[in-house]
Order: sequence, then C-alpha cells, then structure tokens
Amino acid sequence: MSHRVRYAPFAPHVSTRSTESREQFSVTNPATGLDICTIDAANFKDVQHAVADAHATFESGVWSRAPAIHRSKVLARLARALEERIPTLAELETLQTGRTIREMRVQLGRLPEWLDYYAALLRTHQSFVAPTQGKLLNYVQRVPLGVVAQITPFNHPLLIAIKKIAPALAAGNSVIVKPSELAPVSVLEFAQIALDAGVPSGVLSVLPGPGATTGKQLVSHPLVRKVDITAGTATGRALGSIVGGNLAAFTAELGGKAPIIIFDDADIPSAVNGAAFASFVASGQTCVSGTRLLVQSGVYDAFVPQFLEKVKNITIRMGDPMNPKSMMGSVISADHLQRIHSMVEKRGSGTLLIGGEPLKDRSSLDGFDFSQGSFYPPTVVADVSLEDALWKEEVFGPVVVVKKFETESEGVELANHSRYGLSAGIWTQNLSRAHQVAAQLQSGCSPWGGMKESGIGRENGIEAFEAYSQSKSTVVNVASAKESRENDDWFGDEVENKRYG
Repeated sequence: MSHRVRYAPFAPHVSTRSTESREQFSVTNPATGLDICTIDAANFKDVQHAVADAHATFESGVWSRAPAIHRSKVLARLARALEERIPTLAELETLQTGRTIREMRVQLGRLPEWLDYYAALLRTHQSFVAPTQGKLLNYVQRVPLGVVAQITPFNHPLLIAIKKIAPALAAGNSVIVKPSELAPVSVLEFAQIALDAGVPSGVLSVLPGPGATTGKQLVSHPLVRKVDITAGTATGRALGSIVGGNLAAFTAELGGKAPIIIFDDADIPSAVNGAAFASFVASGQTCVSGTRLLVQSGVYDAFVPQFLEKVKNITIRMGDPMNPKSMMGSVISADHLQRIHSMVEKRGSGTLLIGGEPLKDRSSLDGFDFSQGSFYPPTVVADVSLEDALWKEEVFGPVVVVKKFETESEGVELANHSRYGLSAGIWTQNLSRAHQVAAQLQSGCSPWGGMKESGIGRENGIEAFEAYSQSKSTVVNVASAKESRENDDWFGDEVENKRYG
C-alpha cells in the first residue's frame, strides 16, 4: 500500500514544504498496534486560514457560480479518478481501521456512485416558477450556502466523508472536512484526488486534529454557514449549541440502537443471515448496527441456535484483516476495546450466550496473532433488562442482545423502547404485517437520518442536495410601463384597484 509517512492539513495555505510547528499524532493500525503514519494536527491558525481561504474561494465564484454542467463534469471526472484508486484506498482503510479487506473493497467500490449521482442531479435538477398575482414572474433557484464544515467519524472514514462531500460540492459550496483523528488518511488522500480531478484549490480542504480543539474551532467560526456531523449524541448536542449560536444550518447523524424484529412466519435461515450482517458488519461499529434482536416466541428456539452457529462460524474465520478470507476485523482502538468489554462485563442482567472476552490467541484461520491488536468476538447476550446499559446505550461493537416477545404489539413496543430511532429491521413473510409494523416503528434512516435522539436532518438523495443549498426567489415585473404606472402606484392619487405587494 502506497501512502505517505507524514501528512499535513490539506488547505491552500499549507505548503508541502511548510516548516510551521504543529502538534503531531500517530495513526495506528488497530489490528497490529503498529503506527502507520504521522499527522500534523491543524492548529488554530490553520482553521482561521482555511476558513478564510474557503470563503474567499466561494466569493470568487470559481466554483460557487460555475455553471451546473461544469460542476457535473468535474464530479464525474472525480468519480472515475476515485475508481482507479479503489484498490489502494481499500488497503489503506483496512490499515487504519482494522476492517477486513474483503469488506473495504466492496464498500469503497460503491463510493463513485455518490459522485455520479450528484453529477447527474446537476444535469437534471430544475428550478421552478412560483405562482404570483399580477404580471409578475417569480422564479426560484437553489443557491449554495457558502463555507460548510463536516465532522466525520472513524468507522467508515471515506464512505461517510464522500457521502457528505458529494452533495456539498454539487451545490457549489466550499467544504472543510475534519476527519476522525483515528482514521484521517484516506480523506486526506481523497482531497488530493479531488484537486487533481479539477476541483479548484480552496473548495475542498481537510483539517485533521482532535475534535475537542480542531473540530470545535472549525464549527465555531462565524463564516461557516452549515455544519454536518456524524458522531455520538453527546457530541451532537455540544456542537449543535455552538452552531445554533451562529445561526448556521445543522445536520447531525448521531447514535443508534437498531431493533431487528423476527416474527413467527419469518424464513429462519434468511433472518439469521440478515441479522448477522446487521449486527456484525464493521465489527458492529456502525450507527445502524442491529444491536437488539427481538424474536417472537414461536421461532425463538429455532432462531437462537442457528444464530449462535452463525456467530461461531464468523469467529473461527476471523484472522488477519488483510486476508480476503477473514470475516470480521478489529475494533478501532485498545481504548474502545476496553469500553466494549466493560459494558459486557459490568452488565446488570442477562445471560452471555457466546463471546464476551477479547481475543488474545492466534487465529484458527491463518495464525494471525490477535494479542497484538484490538479484537473482540461477536457476542450475544440474552434476556437483558430494559434498564440495562446493554439495552439502552450504544456499544458500538460486535455485541447484541436477544429478547423474546409474544405478540406483534409487544414486539413493536420493545422496538420503540429506546431513545434512539435511526434504523430498524423486520423479518416476516406477511407483507401486510411488514407495512403495518413499519408504520409504527419510530425510526428513519432513508434517505439517511434518524428520529428522536438519533439526529437532525437527512443525508443522501435530493434532500442532501437541498440541505446544502438555499432557495432564492427572483421576482420580475413583466407588465408594460403603462400598466405599471396605472396599477402599481400604491401612493398615487387614485386609490382603487392598486396592486398590493
């Protein structure tokens, strides 16, 4: 894998030969404990310069006022450039996250689709003419916001970044990304790809650094007109209060505790496969992870043994994340591993059915030494109390709880018994039931976003494009001069039949 040994902030004011002193931190491979590279963290001056440059670039109109067809062509060109780099970027994602190369190749292979979608949207999205009274033409357009800040997480570093960057660029904004300090490298690499593909300097900047300093300084800047974050709910609240103080727009995709409901009439093998994917993809480190398995009593005794067998199969096929045969990788860090294990170990209720201990031996798949990294096996706990942290809180790891229910209404009640509402799954062969239950579940997800404490706003699709733009109405008087003189003089001598507004 080709990557640099040291990265600086990616912004117009930063020279590759810059000798300015910045605090440094290392990016570590969580599967091996070995450092990958060194990052120069963006400092306060970097944030100020980057925002000023982004604002100046926006005001120049080189991107913000470029024809939509031009932005479309650049995004399409960027999609093709990204496609060429997918193999090496997938390896880089595996190095910095510990996720399996099999998963990263498939996930990153989908990323050009976001750029292609918004490139196509720019060619087809239409403004509209609003109805008026009198001889007036009122046309309404979408115009960009200005400088927008994006805070992205460690779990899907490039996926979530591109999911935010694509609509923001399409709308004509200047974008500044603050990636997770645990996995910033692929986003820094992408910024260079974008510049090479024709995105003008100053339109896309990346400022790596701690969220508590770099992130807070960025979202606090008064020239930032929108902040878009993917983070925990506590972080969302903290940053939201700052953004609100600046009267800027705010999109926040936050925590989740997704229920997976398996009804008596579900096809059990399909439900097992689907629940396993929902629970353990990304080592459970995803906000839409299926962490609460609700199984109707009639199939509970059939589902649970098959699910546990699937979990065993995943565990014995864990190995070197760079091994294409490995099924599940590490979690992001030793600290996160300890947090996951502490939540399992200190639970106040429930029966541990499988897993529950960090992996410290060698892989039966390929002999990989788990003790050097942060590996936690797929873990299943049954009959947890509704007041237990394992039921209520986001573990963000490969840990799920299983609970039996009797009636449809009880299943829905258990599913909604959470302060989160990001996603949910239903397994049934009764389409009428599927639609009725779906209507009762308090969860969002598509295009992408949650209810309750899972966030504000939506990502993906036209909604994201419009969230990164604002409507601008232009009213043109198309009446003749004679008609205007007769009808539009509100303060004239004649007071009847005058247009108001």
